[in-house]
Amino acid sequence: MQIHWDDTQPIYLQLRDRVLNMILDGSLQEGDALPSVRNISAEYQLNPITVSKAYQLLVESELAEKRRGLGMFVTEGAKAKLLKQEREQFLTVEWPALLQKIERLQISLDELFKRTKDEESDHE
Repeated sequence: MQIHWDDTQPIYLQLRDRVLNMILDGSLQEGDALPSVRNISAEYQLNPITVSKAYQLLVESELAEKRRGLGMFVTEGAKAKLLKQEREQFLTVEWPALLQKIERLQISLDELFKRTKDEESDHE
């Protein structure tokens, strides 16, 4: 699988974010093993230190744990913790910025809701 990395952000952060998204969308469940550093390094042609750095961030955030001789695993409660963090980030940082843009563009709530309903209809 070919991945395109964003040059504006370090690869280890992008890799961490990919794992976080896999936890959020359920691709990785609590208790699941993370792919080995060696496998990720080979698959994405990354330096193992880069992969280890991404995994270390997950451990420091208590979203993954090292099990001696077994590898890295998603911790119990990781998804709930991650959801809480992501919701807080959205509500305190992203939503206010989005709301300011909506107001600046003079978009009404009715227009937003109509557009959302139209989008949902198109996907059915």
